[in-house]
Amino acid sequence: MQQTLQQKGMILASIGVLILSFDAMLIRLSGVSSWDVVFWRGWLICLVFTTLTLFKRQRIQWPNNRAHWLLAALIAALYGINTLLFVFSISNTSTANTVVILASSPLFAAIFSRLFLHEPIKPRVLLAIIASFIGVITIFAGSFNSSGWQGDIAALCLALFMGIVLTLLRRYSGLPLLPIIALSGAIAGLMAIPLASPMSLPANSYLWLAIMGLVQMPLATWLLMLAPRFIPSAEVSLFLLIETILGPVWVWLAIGEETPARTLLGGSIILTAIFANTMAALYEQKQKRKSAN
Repeated sequence: MQQTLQQKGMILASIGVLILSFDAMLIRLSGVSSWDVVFWRGWLICLVFTTLTLFKRQRIQWPNNRAHWLLAALIAALYGINTLLFVFSISNTSTANTVVILASSPLFAAIFSRLFLHEPIKPRVLLAIIASFIGVITIFAGSFNSSGWQGDIAALCLALFMGIVLTLLRRYSGLPLLPIIALSGAIAGLMAIPLASPMSLPANSYLWLAIMGLVQMPLATWLLMLAPRFIPSAEVSLFLLIETILGPVWVWLAIGEETPARTLLGGSIILTAIFANTMAALYEQKQKRKSAN
């Protein structure tokens, strides 16, 4: 029975990450400005998750006090800002730079957990953090002489904010994710309104934006929300590394975008650090289960 549940979790995580990995490619194929992408991506995600919230409203554990409502709104706002940062980064630097820098977000979460939740940072996590920062610096070193540095800064801010979101969700795990994601989409869409021209795009752009906002992102998000019910979150994080590899591959196949050499070097450092840290975490969990039995 346990093995069956684990297999189910691995399948959910694998399919979720595979679908998620097409994100950057769809943004590139839409061929429109960052603000137009954020507008449609935000409102379409809001539409899907508002619909899901209405269908599941009886089963949702709503916040029971004002503080938790405010926290839910804060997380939604951060998610909305993250949408803007991701699209801006993808539009202003290479896909590989964005997804590799974003992969460091769990390590930022570890730092924030130490600062605000007073959770100790294990030596293996500290080593992974140091290695990842070396990797990020390596990537930035290849961008300072090009226009891509703005996209890299956005990706770093995205990883930072994502670390805050992960820390808040860890501390307040009972908050309802469906309405939070719906609200985050609305916030992203509202932020884009002043600078977007959403009704004057090429016809084929609407197709790519619809696939992204109505199918790809909601389905990937839903599957990755389900996966931790069956396998440890550390294993889900391990699967997310696949997106870091596949994302640039899909963009390369679609439009021929190549990955800079320094990104390959820095990305290898970051991915190796995160992979080693995640495998060590899984080994620790396995040893704990053995000792408990």
